[in-house]
Amino acid sequence: MDIVLSIILFVAAIFLIVAVLMQSGKSHGLSGSIAGGAETFFGKTKGKTFDKVLSRLTTIVSIVFVVLVLAVYIAQDNKELEYVKGNTKAAETTAAVTEATTDAE
Repeated sequence: MDIVLSIILFVAAIFLIVAVLMQSGKSHGLSGSIAGGAETFFGKTKGKTFDKVLSRLTTIVSIVFVVLVLAVYIAQDNKELEYVKGNTKAAETTAAVTEATTDAE
C-alpha cells in the first residue's frame, strides 16, 4: 500500500510542478495589451480557457497531493507506533526470560 501511495504522490508532485510552470502569469494579459499583441479575439479566449482548465486541475491535484501526504504520514506514524510497541513487548519478554533464567541458576 505504501508503494502505491508513494507512486501516486510522486506523479502528483511532478504534475503540480509542470502545471504551475505551464500557467501564464497574472500580468501576461497586461503586457500583451501594452506591447500591442496581434492575437485574434478567439485566440485570447482560447488561451484564457486553457489557463482556467489548467488552474482548476492544479487546484484539484494540489488538494489530492495534500491528502496523500497526510495519508502517507499517518500510515508511517502507525507503522512506527506498531514497531515501538512490538519492540517494547519483545524487550519485556526478553527481560522476563532473562530474569527467569537468572532465578533458575
